[in-house]
Amino acid sequence: MNSRQRRGVILLLLSVLCALGAFAGVLAVISDVNAKVGPETTAYRVKKDVRPYERLAASSFEKITMPERWLSGTAVTDLAQIDGKIAVTTLRKGSLLQQDMIVPRPELRPGEQEIAIMIDAATGVAGKITPGATVNIYATFDGDKKDEPSQSRLLVAAARVIDVGKLTSINATGTARATRATEAVPITFALSAQDTQRVAYAESFAEHVRLALVAPSADGAPAQPAPGDRTYTLDKDK
Repeated sequence: MNSRQRRGVILLLLSVLCALGAFAGVLAVISDVNAKVGPETTAYRVKKDVRPYERLAASSFEKITMPERWLSGTAVTDLAQIDGKIAVTTLRKGSLLQQDMIVPRPELRPGEQEIAIMIDAATGVAGKITPGATVNIYATFDGDKKDEPSQSRLLVAAARVIDVGKLTSINATGTARATRATEAVPITFALSAQDTQRVAYAESFAEHVRLALVAPSADGAPAQPAPGDRTYTLDKDK
């Protein structure tokens, strides 16, 4: 082997060594990245704003993947976790869905029935009634006879709200029996059988149905009205 061939072999060996060194460097970088990032996992991002206390739907979220080590322990990784849940605060578009953003929807208790009625947004407690709230349900009726005064009645005391729907445009009839356009919210209550009948009757025959948000008493239970406070006519103030 002459000197030129020896130089060629040496250069070839150097090239192989440099290539092996570069490959080892790449492997080291990949290993370092994997060590810092780790395996990926599934998470869910909010596609559009979700209002507080709104029932959650899978269409409101999009599936993404991200490094498991960057995901908090409370992140939702399976949409089955939102079944029967509602948002406790506004879920902003682009935010990651977390378990502490959602709570179970209030459920019926033994002996209760579920009834939903439309409540005029102007005569209800606009924006303040949420699932789990306690309200009194009032209705106003015209007098049965010509000279009989109109009357307001407390139909149900301490009714429990289990769902609040979306604001909807409807047609309603006012006291002058003239059809007018208005906005109402479907509100679902958990009531006893008798209270369910009272509310159904009022929705069909009352001039207006109104809600009053109830604050808990000192012992934590809603305050109950006195028997004489369930019915009111204007002449009571004379």
